[in-house]
Amino acid sequence: MQPTTRLSFLLTALPDISIRENCEKSTTMAWGQNRLFLFLTAALLLLNGGSAARTEALAGGWRPIKNVSDPHVQEIGEFAVTEHNKQATASLKFQSVVSGETQVVSGTNYRLVVVAEDGGVSNKYEAVVWEKPWMGFRNLTSFTRV
Repeated sequence: MQPTTRLSFLLTALPDISIRENCEKSTTMAWGQNRLFLFLTAALLLLNGGSAARTEALAGGWRPIKNVSDPHVQEIGEFAVTEHNKQATASLKFQSVVSGETQVVSGTNYRLVVVAEDGGVSNKYEAVVWEKPWMGFRNLTSFTRV
């Protein structure tokens, strides 16, 4: 090969080399950026996973109802007494819900302390009602005098 041919070959090859180098640099930078992204994502998942685990432990637990005067809570209490009367052929008269807790399940469990009158005497009862409002479903799970 003659010197001019070599020079022209080098000059024509130079753009290819710089493009190739740029591609390699871009690939290296992209890989570095991807590694950084993966590291940060993993770190966030681990950090969030720790708090999510704590939340999950509480999610299935019972939580106090802050406002037992809420009309929906009173409605659940009245449902519990009415349903108990049907099941036990009793004649309790619902008065109020005095305390309660909720538990998130497939729907919501309500564990309520209700006051109901039985033959002129007021007594407290613990009622557990399972509700799925999106299905219009309610079920009295238990009803006991406390």
